[in-house]
Amino acid sequence: MSSVEPNLPLPKALDVPTWLSTFEPGKPLAVAFSGGADSTALLWACQLKWPGQVHAVHVHHGLQSAADDFVQHCKGFCDLHHIPIEVVYVNAKHRPGQSPEDAARRARYQALEDVLLTKWGGHIKDIALAQHADDQVETVVLALSRGSGLPGLSGMRAQWTNNSVTYHRPILGVPSDQLRAWATENGLSWIEDPSNTNESFTRNKIRQKILPHLMQTFPNFRQTLSRSAAHIAQAQTLLLELATEDLASVGNPPHIKALQTLTEARRSNLLRHWLQGQGCRASTAQMLELNRLIVACTTRGHGIQLKVGESCVVRRNAVLELVEYGVLPNHRVK
Repeated sequence: MSSVEPNLPLPKALDVPTWLSTFEPGKPLAVAFSGGADSTALLWACQLKWPGQVHAVHVHHGLQSAADDFVQHCKGFCDLHHIPIEVVYVNAKHRPGQSPEDAARRARYQALEDVLLTKWGGHIKDIALAQHADDQVETVVLALSRGSGLPGLSGMRAQWTNNSVTYHRPILGVPSDQLRAWATENGLSWIEDPSNTNESFTRNKIRQKILPHLMQTFPNFRQTLSRSAAHIAQAQTLLLELATEDLASVGNPPHIKALQTLTEARRSNLLRHWLQGQGCRASTAQMLELNRLIVACTTRGHGIQLKVGESCVVRRNAVLELVEYGVLPNHRVK
């Protein structure tokens, strides 16, 4: 079903699928609707469960010629089934040094958030996303290939809140083939995104080349990797709790002498938490160097200056501070 169908059939489903039975978000609810099989199944299942309380949001990324057809398909589906839809147009082109996938993802989430905060009277605070079990496996494999830490290896979160908008991934444990089977059985029509087969995108290459071999060798790979990701997410939660306690203990901004009393692993955990709280992420190499600078800071005149992202970690008197790169304070102890 790769083409846009002008006369969409009425879906046959009358019962809510079991994979949505435990999902209980706030209502009314928005659903991110691309027009693909997965988001179509999710949108229609939500409409069955909460008729009249579901809205759709379609993001036009402007990255491919077929995007206008996606808009027409999504509008046609929603108009036929009396589902309010909002289409938002974004510029998702990537900057130099930024991956196309990351640029599109950032633009998409900003657009979804803007719609919920400004449209439909601002009454919708919950939105459902259609990432599924296969997406979760691809995410973890991609994180492994990059040498990611626990946050990356824990995969995608099932729920989080940002700027009063709560995001949900209710089908994160459901395989794509199960969603497509349900959609087919219930007469749903969808479109296929041609970019999904473009292997210049790393995620597509993982999906097309790597995962089939893994699934053939380890038939339960999807379930076991998802379970491992859940264990890692739990471990990351504990590390976050420890970092919060440690930051309260050493002060915010962190006192250098207090940092020196911690083990390197515990200090790194705290510093990552502190930096992320200010919208900054340090690489492994940067964290190693920052630890070295902190341990070596034993005299009154010893300075600390390390570029991290677009900012700089510096010593100001007895504490560390994060400043705009190029704006360096007097770091001498008074």
